[in-house]
Amino acid sequence: MTSSGGPPTVETIALAAGVSIASVSRVLNGLGGRPDTVRRVEKAAAELGYVPNRVARSLKGGKSRQLTFAMPDIGNPTYVSMVRQIQKVTKPLGYRLLLHSTDAVAKDELDVIRSLADRTSDGLLICPIRVTDAHLDALRSASGPVVVIGSVPPEATVDSVRADSVHGAMLAVRHLIGLGRRRIAFVNGPADTVPGANRAQGYRTALAQAGLAADPALTVTTDFSVEAGAAAAHRLLDAGAGIDSVFCANDQLALGVVHAAHSRGLSIPADLAVVGMDDSDLARAGYPPLTSVDLGSAERGRLAAEMLVARLEAGAPAAGSDVGCTTVAPRLVVRASSTGAGAAGQAAAASPDREPLGEQDAHLPGVPVGNRP
Repeated sequence: MTSSGGPPTVETIALAAGVSIASVSRVLNGLGGRPDTVRRVEKAAAELGYVPNRVARSLKGGKSRQLTFAMPDIGNPTYVSMVRQIQKVTKPLGYRLLLHSTDAVAKDELDVIRSLADRTSDGLLICPIRVTDAHLDALRSASGPVVVIGSVPPEATVDSVRADSVHGAMLAVRHLIGLGRRRIAFVNGPADTVPGANRAQGYRTALAQAGLAADPALTVTTDFSVEAGAAAAHRLLDAGAGIDSVFCANDQLALGVVHAAHSRGLSIPADLAVVGMDDSDLARAGYPPLTSVDLGSAERGRLAAEMLVARLEAGAPAAGSDVGCTTVAPRLVVRASSTGAGAAGQAAAASPDREPLGEQDAHLPGVPVGNRP
């Protein structure tokens, strides 16, 4: 049986099922009814090709059973690993996950936060890398629960899950120093983001603790991309600074450095040791496999999803004084790009030497608060 003259309605389904419009409405809205009535309505709806209108249902009942995950770059493996864990939490509970790439554009992020007012999404997970006063205002007045995967100041009054990338950067640089490397270059992302600022802080701190001066000529600030990493490596090598290793602010940059080194006939790690950050799929797939700092992207995604669902299931307000903040500790994963040890190096990284975590997510003066991917 098919519907003519447009999509099926409660009237056409009622006619096909031989029941009242009120009965159809109750069944389609999940309110149940007599077993025979439910069976007839569901059969007629299926035959007529009825598709529930989630927007209309959310306007009437206040729940869409949809969540939104907004991230700077949908192609970044870090965010892909978050998506997988978010869905593991939310999908079994009947939530659909909408993905949105903001390209780290502030206006786009603000629009996503404000779009909670249209009720097409019950809650939002968002990863901003810069947080302005406008972000804080939007978060405080959000029409639904928001969980930030990243660092926000206490006055944001929203739940958050963050990484300690300052300490993560220190782990990477200490590892290179422990291998006898002394001319350690640093390829960073944009310095006006908290990821860039905090990784730079960790780099400088680790050098200072080892009695090494931070040479400005060994630092390149660029974008978080493979192409930018390759260009940075060529720039450092062309400068003749005698670098023996490179710490990169993410795995994409590190992969670019490796490609550039290979193109110049350099051996990794004999001529140039390389360490990345994020421990993404790129790190394991590179040649040689990349030593990288695991910032717990999957764990952050899982914890953020659990926070959001807890708010939704409890009917808690979107923002308030009882906000939760969780920090995921970094972990160094050693592979062949720094030691040449292959599988043995990976096994040695299972219990890396770590110091106790210091103050979490220390904010640098004059740097906007944002995410630490």
